[in-house]
Amino acid sequence: MSESPYIHNVGMQEFQQLVLDNSFQQPVLVDFWADWCEPCKTIMPMLAKLAEEYGGKFHLAKVNTEEQQELAAHFQIKSLPTMKLFVNGQPVDERMGALPESEIRAFIDQFITSESDELMTAAKIANQEGRAEDATQLMNEALAKDPTNADLKIDIAQFVMAQGDSDAALALLDSLDSEGQNTDAAIKLRAEITMANQLKSLPPIEEVEQKLAANPDDLGALIDKANYLAAQSEYEQAMECLLKVMTLDRSYEDDAGRNGLIALFDMLGGEHPSVQKYRRKMFTLLH
Repeated sequence: MSESPYIHNVGMQEFQQLVLDNSFQQPVLVDFWADWCEPCKTIMPMLAKLAEEYGGKFHLAKVNTEEQQELAAHFQIKSLPTMKLFVNGQPVDERMGALPESEIRAFIDQFITSESDELMTAAKIANQEGRAEDATQLMNEALAKDPTNADLKIDIAQFVMAQGDSDAALALLDSLDSEGQNTDAAIKLRAEITMANQLKSLPPIEEVEQKLAANPDDLGALIDKANYLAAQSEYEQAMECLLKVMTLDRSYEDDAGRNGLIALFDMLGGEHPSVQKYRRKMFTLLH
């Protein structure tokens, strides 16, 4: 048995406690190996080093398949080394072969709750309890711990946007790399920020309606009406206004009708039925 509290030699008798039960507390990486397996000997010290480095964020359980043939058969181990990750009593993923350390880290990291994740969970609880200042402080601490985490930045941007600070939300989105900026969540939030900023500069709705009563083809009033409708979640009516602008004059404010439609598509996501319907209409108009 290893002297490390994070590394265990496991047989059939210990498997329930050291793997299945322990995996409800932290992920358990089970390494199936054998003495005759040279690749196993290559990764064993690497796995032991990672278990120590992670300091209990995951446990390493080593199963000698020559001695524990029943366990190997139960988990259908066909090649060595095989690494299986257990979470909440279940195997959730596996890898085979002598992988480089970077791949093993990535394999483990996807199931480990980081310190920044824990801070964000505490921040969301604080926000739900009405402690917005505490939530903001916790989110700042989380970002300081993990400054390159795109998902974290988007989560914080959504929070500050909900607090009414669209400039801070936009700054966080702008700080993402190209891959982060092209995620669905980032695109959606940027569209929401754009719409919120447009609403700030709109004339009163009564004035917009008066303009349209006088001239149903008033392009500026149609754009304003679309923004009001979208803010009220009347998305199809908003899209109808924008499609009309596109039909009447593609050159108006640099194709404002089409750009407005695309912004709504981004905000709602490609699976939204109204998006699918009006994307087809826009395509037909364009072609």
